[in-house]
Amino acid sequence: MSQLGFFDLNKRYEGLDAKKDPLVSIASIVPFESFRPLLKKSLVKGGLRTADVDRKSSAGRKPWDEVLIFKCLVLQALYNLSDDQTEYQLRDRLTFMRFLGLGIEDAIPDAKTLWLYREALTKAGAVEALFDKFDHFLRDKGYQAMGGQIIDATIVSAPQQHNNHDENDTLKNGETPTDWKPAKIRQKDRDARWTQKHNRSYFGYKNHVNVDRRHKFIRRYAVSDASVHDSQKLNDVLDMENTSADIWADSAYRSQEIEKDLKARGFRSRICRKGYRNHPLNERQKAANKTRSSVRARVEHVFGHQENSMGGKIIRVVGIVRARTKIGLQNLAYNMSRYVYLRKSCVASG
Repeated sequence: MSQLGFFDLNKRYEGLDAKKDPLVSIASIVPFESFRPLLKKSLVKGGLRTADVDRKSSAGRKPWDEVLIFKCLVLQALYNLSDDQTEYQLRDRLTFMRFLGLGIEDAIPDAKTLWLYREALTKAGAVEALFDKFDHFLRDKGYQAMGGQIIDATIVSAPQQHNNHDENDTLKNGETPTDWKPAKIRQKDRDARWTQKHNRSYFGYKNHVNVDRRHKFIRRYAVSDASVHDSQKLNDVLDMENTSADIWADSAYRSQEIEKDLKARGFRSRICRKGYRNHPLNERQKAANKTRSSVRARVEHVFGHQENSMGGKIIRVVGIVRARTKIGLQNLAYNMSRYVYLRKSCVASG
């Protein structure tokens, strides 16, 4: 059997319509190289030895390029793949290899490598900084946060834990069952919590986001366990740089305290009103809620894209620290996809 050569690979790539592959656009439009200094610094801070990141000697196996690994993590987020699934797809899919700039003969990062690099970024708290760096890039490109900000939260499911009632009570108190051995503790998610929505139970975390009305980019986000009420994270996701003072949110965020605080800080509340027993909403309030909901609903497009186009919002990690990394990468990958869409829309219309 003849070996696949460079020109054979080019022929294979030519057979893959680049216009139909969103990864081609992301690779060409997103400035991945600009992340290199931050990635290198974060990997060292996160515990990878300097020699692993910036080896001067030519002896032994060369270290993985930090931007290449970062692009692998972006691929994971874009398609919601596990480490093992990512390794398999990197070996199997030409479109993934093209995105990474790899050929058939090139080595592929294995699942363990992806885990180690992501762990280092997690320990360094780097994903928040990477997210902010891309947000600054968006603003520099003219995509300022404008038109007001839409606040909402979505549940991100995690693998269910099969604990008994006493174990769950112990975990809720911030403690660990005394009979759990270290190996078991490593496998147990002690941070995720249960919550109910629309009469269904969910286990995991929440992704609290601030989306600008004009461009529908996620501008700020916060991660909590699923039991945290949406309104408790409102202050954590407010964007002081949005050019409009308007804030839209559903009625879960409405309270006298929040209304007073927002007014004192110069914001205009467009938060939906809620009725109470013996004090239902009047027709004027219902009409106002309908108008506000039409704007607030734009955030559902963001969650819908993550759910339907990015393989769902479920994560496969243990603990809120790792959950912040995975959810942060999902939000960053969404913004990258959104940026590419807006750029291509401008070219098509201009």
